[in-house]
Amino acid sequence: MLFPENITLEFLNGLGKNNMTEYLGIQFTEIGVDFLTASMPVDHRTKQPLGLLHGGANLVLAETLGSVAGMLTVKDKGQFCVGLEINANHLKSVRSGQVSGVAKPIHLGQKTQVWEIKIYSEENALTCISRITLAILDKK
Repeated sequence: MLFPENITLEFLNGLGKNNMTEYLGIQFTEIGVDFLTASMPVDHRTKQPLGLLHGGANLVLAETLGSVAGMLTVKDKGQFCVGLEINANHLKSVRSGQVSGVAKPIHLGQKTQVWEIKIYSEENALTCISRITLAILDKK
């Protein structure tokens, strides 16, 4: 198992209280053996002026998934993760409903991690693919 066994969705969703995660309506939905998922509504908080899901909202979902997944892998080692770089390709527009993201590790090193995040529409169409690089730091 990649993540600690005692981690719950309630704990993960509690991390988002009083910050951007809560404001955008991001909710963690599944903790798998080697993946983490979350959903985000496509509504007035996450759309751009043309009525489409904002690319920046995609990046917030992707960074939230990748950063939290990374944090879970080092949580019990006295370390934490911070983002170094994130990129995204927006492949298909979304106008309503919600999107769901899935984070999976590409590289889990001692100093860096790389996570791939795929975001899907309610119709299961791939709408965005992102990659985040995290630095692993020791807690002081």
